[in-house]
Amino acid sequence: CIRSKSMNSKQYKEIIRPFLSDKRFRHSVYVAEECIALASRYGVDEKKAETVGILHDIMKELPKEEQLKMMEDSGIILTDEERDVPKLWHAKCGYLYMKQVLHIEDEEMLNAVLYHTTARAHMTQLDKVLFVADFISMDRDYEGVEKLRDLARESLDKAVLEGLIFSIQDLTSAHKTVHPDSVAAYNWAIKQFDL
Repeated sequence: CIRSKSMNSKQYKEIIRPFLSDKRFRHSVYVAEECIALASRYGVDEKKAETVGILHDIMKELPKEEQLKMMEDSGIILTDEERDVPKLWHAKCGYLYMKQVLHIEDEEMLNAVLYHTTARAHMTQLDKVLFVADFISMDRDYEGVEKLRDLARESLDKAVLEGLIFSIQDLTSAHKTVHPDSVAAYNWAIKQFDL
């Protein structure tokens, strides 16, 4: 039985390694590094931030049928929107793996991983750190990433809002479903953040 209380980042990296391709493993390490930098800048627990960064994509490359089975076995019922977008499933599966296999009980950490793809209204600082770190990690090279990196150094809230706008525009321009959590996150962010 794995006990998470005394585990360090090296042990977490060893746990995720067999699940991920080299590219995805490197991404997870880079996201963890970015999480530490953001956590340090914005007063968030660095160990928690590093841990969610390492673990956030642990189930990303698990075959889709296995992801579905994992969720069904745990009583998670997908909405129609979620069923239509398999690339969101790994967040729920990562949450389940952290809880059931790694015995991580910290709700803030669990939720940061659960919502790292969609974001949500009433995000915690840890939610924001992981959401932004995933966008701006060293391996990211999409058009606009430098702008987001600059924003993240200036304001975590601005970076979250910009990330949401980027995601929503990307999805709508491709005529894809926008998850209700992302819409709720955007609506919450433009009201809450003092921009």
